[in-house]
Amino acid sequence: QVQLVQSGGGLVQAGGSLSVSCAASVRTFSSYAMGWFRLAPGKERALVAAISRRGSSTYYADSVKGRFTISRDNVKNTVYLQMNSLKFEDTAVYYCAARNTYGPSTYYYTLSDYDIWGQGTQVTVSS
Repeated sequence: QVQLVQSGGGLVQAGGSLSVSCAASVRTFSSYAMGWFRLAPGKERALVAAISRRGSSTYYADSVKGRFTISRDNVKNTVYLQMNSLKFEDTAVYYCAARNTYGPSTYYYTLSDYDIWGQGTQVTVSS
């Protein structure tokens, strides 16, 4: 069974940078489209960024476009989220998610599209 183990995150001042990583315990990591979601206080879990299984296609929510970068290393079985110019409103628990897919350029937008989830990582941005 595929497991996703997250690391990174933490506390940073507004304007700073953090990164979160998600390592998958699977041989065929390159068969999985990946996404990063976040759950902020009082809000629903929402997609932040997504990446196709080969890394050729990416998606960003408008709120993070130009500040966050999703990437993956299919040799290390890891997906990353680099977060720059962080804002107070980026404070949330961040979750990585995976879905097995055939499409090399396909990524997914909704919670129900993904069936494997990481444990969550807290990112706190102080104002």
